[in-house]
Parts: sequence; C-alpha cells; structure tokens
Amino acid sequence: MHDTQTPPAHPARTLTPLREFITGFSGLLDQQPDEPRILAEGGALLATLVARDDWLPDAFAQPHPEYYQQVLLHCDSAERFSIVSFVWGPGQRTPIHDHTVWGLIGMLRGAEYSQPYQIDAEGRPQPHGAATRLEPGHVEAVSPTVGDIHRVHNAYEDRVSISIHVYGANIGAVRRHVYPEAGGRKPFISGYSNSTLPNPWDRSKEPVSP
Repeated sequence: MHDTQTPPAHPARTLTPLREFITGFSGLLDQQPDEPRILAEGGALLATLVARDDWLPDAFAQPHPEYYQQVLLHCDSAERFSIVSFVWGPGQRTPIHDHTVWGLIGMLRGAEYSQPYQIDAEGRPQPHGAATRLEPGHVEAVSPTVGDIHRVHNAYEDRVSISIHVYGANIGAVRRHVYPEAGGRKPFISGYSNSTLPNPWDRSKEPVSP
C-alpha cells in the first residue's frame, strides 16, 4: 500500500494568504496589463502564495485513488481568472493537453514534472526539450504564446503532490484539446472535481490578536 503522506488536519490553517492573493491578482488585472506583465507580476504573487503551505484547507487537498483532482478554489466574478488546486495521487498524470489561455503553475507540496510538447508535420505530439521538475515554491507559465502543450505528472510514486494553478479564464468551462500520441487532437472541457468552494471572506474565523 502506498503511503500518500497526506498531512493531518491543521488547526492553524488560515485562508488569509488565499484572500490576499485573490485581491492582489484582481488588482493587477484591473490595470489591464499585457500578457508578459501578467505572467511576471502574477507569477510573483503566486510565488508568494505557494511559499507557505499552511492555508489550503484539507477538504481541497484530497487525492482520488485513480484520477488527479482539479479542485476550484476561486473564480473571478467576470471569469477573468480562476484558481485551482491540482491534487496528484501517487504516479498520476495528465494526458498531453493544451490550455488556450495563459496560465501560472505554482508548486505547493511534493513535486511534479511538466513535459512540453510540440506538434510535428504529421500532427503528432513530440517532446520539446527536457521536462521541468517543479519543487515547492517553483512557478512556471504556460500560454499559446510561450508554450501551451504539455503533460504533467506527479514526481512521486508514494505520496501526494499539490500544485496551485491560475488561469486567464474559468478554466473548467474552456474548450481545450488533448493530443493522442497517434496524432490529431480531441476537444474536451475539464469541469471541476468539487461542488463547494473555500470561503476566504469570513474574517470571523481568523485568530484575534490580544
């Protein structure tokens, strides 16, 4: 039996970092920045969020024994961006896929590999360069302009890994594509693994300073 090493319930968890990230990212997008600025400044905000692992509620960090989980944490009311926790059980991986919008991936717990692909003249996906290993605190960008097709997998065969993703849309509703190794592409809409959201806006749950 695999040891998933899921952390125990943590009574000191606080959603303050998530709330601060949401407000900071919203403020950035209010300035209508171009994509390079979103990836640079938004990436710095995400790096701050994943630099600490004391805020993600346990309910949004649970693996599935067969499938990776795409758990919605927040969606902007105008669907300008969404925040998702990807929960990887031991050895779990995605198919080769694209996003069609910009995205930022921040590693929170464990580690994962991101292998970029490009499509050859016959329409088949081929690895493009070496896979990147994401460790806690590491942030990587994807988009149709900087590289949008990849496959991701948990770097560990014996534990859970969790990454926090931010996308320039309500990613669970975006029509995207998977790329079979035999060639071609197939459309899909991912949806989400959860039906409830964390509530970072209830400040009554925060510790009160003496």
